[in-house]
Amino acid sequence: MDEKKTKNLIFDKRFWPIFWTQFFGAFNDNVFKNALVILITFNSYSLLELAPEQMVAICGGIFILPFFLFSAISGQICDKFPKDKLIRFVKIWEIVVMLFGAVGFMTQNVNLLLGTLFFMGLQSTVFGPVKYSILPELIDDDELVNGNALVSSGTFVSILLGTILGGALISLPEIGKLYTGVCVIILAIIGAIFGFKVDALAAADKKIKVHLGLIKPIWKITKITMKKKSVFLAVLGISWFWFLGAALLSMFPVYGKDILGGNENVVTLFLAMFSIGVGFGSILCERFSKKRLELGLVPFGTIGISLFVADLFFIGNPNLNLLDIGIMEFISFGVHQRILLDLFGLSVFSGFFIVPLYTFIQLNSGEGERSQVIAGLNIINALFMVLSAIILTLLYSFGFSVVEIFGFLALLNAVVSLYIYNVVSEFYLRFCAMILTRILYRLKVTNEHFIPESGPCIIVCNHISFIDWLVVSAGVRRPMRFVMYYKFMKIPIIKYLFRDAKVIPIAGKNEDEKILEKAMSDISNSLKEGELICIFPEGQISSDGELSPFKRGIEKILESATDVEVVPIYLEGLWGSYFSRKYNGKALSHNMRFFERWFTKISLTVYAPWKQEDVTAEKLENFYKKIITD
Repeated sequence: MDEKKTKNLIFDKRFWPIFWTQFFGAFNDNVFKNALVILITFNSYSLLELAPEQMVAICGGIFILPFFLFSAISGQICDKFPKDKLIRFVKIWEIVVMLFGAVGFMTQNVNLLLGTLFFMGLQSTVFGPVKYSILPELIDDDELVNGNALVSSGTFVSILLGTILGGALISLPEIGKLYTGVCVIILAIIGAIFGFKVDALAAADKKIKVHLGLIKPIWKITKITMKKKSVFLAVLGISWFWFLGAALLSMFPVYGKDILGGNENVVTLFLAMFSIGVGFGSILCERFSKKRLELGLVPFGTIGISLFVADLFFIGNPNLNLLDIGIMEFISFGVHQRILLDLFGLSVFSGFFIVPLYTFIQLNSGEGERSQVIAGLNIINALFMVLSAIILTLLYSFGFSVVEIFGFLALLNAVVSLYIYNVVSEFYLRFCAMILTRILYRLKVTNEHFIPESGPCIIVCNHISFIDWLVVSAGVRRPMRFVMYYKFMKIPIIKYLFRDAKVIPIAGKNEDEKILEKAMSDISNSLKEGELICIFPEGQISSDGELSPFKRGIEKILESATDVEVVPIYLEGLWGSYFSRKYNGKALSHNMRFFERWFTKISLTVYAPWKQEDVTAEKLENFYKKIITD
């Protein structure tokens, strides 16, 4: 194994500089923002005769405005120039901006502070496309889930710590403004130190022509983001998370104070549960993914979010008639403990939701367009967050209570999720595969490294049950197309999974020659495009648990292929399951044995690749017989 992969990424020189640069950047942003909000709120500052609460709302708009205006331009810049140089520029910029911010705090100059806030948002707009698009350039593909999990968890923890520290510093009598100003400068300097340690990188695409202005760059970035349908839907999925998150975070203060009777410390506890939960969920996501992109966790995440938000609705108003209670008194009530569990649970499942989606976008965006896609994501995120605020305002105006809005959001999340999974069926397919091999069975994969990471390849596998293909797809990191007997496409429920998996139906020459010809054509085209194809050479599911004679279809496929490796894999442990033909030669019909063999171990063993010229049906069959006898 490569030495660089034997240690945790957090201690890896390729990764930790960008991690801590992002951490202290988010930390500093939230120290500044929360200190400014508290300063305006408790000192009744106003501008243009606006009330303090209106000023607080404007602060959020000022910070997010640059994301609308300049994300498109920043995305182009991030792909045109080396990202390490951009990071250094942005971090020096942050120091300069925070010097002005410090002066604004010390002199209590609201105009200067609001101007600083705008340039902070602009700095974040430039840095945003860098922090996610740079990861595939710094670390390997099989480390991306871990990297995204660490960045996501670190970001939410830094938001929490920054919010707490900003509020604590600015609230100190007499010296609070001085300490806040000094703090934001120090944090900016620390972030810059880490930023200067990021490895030198080449530009993704020096030929990009940066389009200035507003409308044209935004339109260009939007088209790039929408170029690949699956990537764009993943972008919409992340933006939906921010829609939901923005609504919930804005509801927590009202919920904690007016419904539950808690003080500001209780509201801070809500934020802490949410931030720590997302971080914890992100790390768990990495553990469950086992160093691979596991899209099956995305539906798992949305189910959990909907259930926990729905439970907040079912709890309703506890009607305990409490007023301004602190944390210790708050958690002494059982119903409040249930509420905290719901907040933590929905945030943990949020981690399951966003980490695979970010990784999916990184892996499926073109190298020269990755930053622009992330920039497009930032634009759409901002739009969804504004839309969230508008819809929340409308619901309040229509007389909805906070509790009723929880129910509305839980239902809306379920509907949106079902739509996404219906359009991008890969999420649902991976979810089924994950449930099957992580919960219903315990799958062990051996020697997966024998499967090439790229290029055309044919996997051959013995055929024990109707779910062999699903087990193989769960055990192999690379996406693949399966060649299956055409009549299997008519089996209820399973036929929908076959369709979503882009299964290639095949028939015998004496059954349907047209289906056979189309299958061979599809296989040939897929191999030419560098795809992974899986076939079952026996041509049928075993009726007695023994190996059936291998058909010569593999030889016919290889006649029209070039430079194709053949990788044998052996599946064991599914004979006797509900999906096998052990009982009376039938599968999926012995209802009394439906639960037989659940939770047992099954194994998938991968063997060294064969050269194309060495493969015949007879040699493969003898190889599998030797595996069985050994």
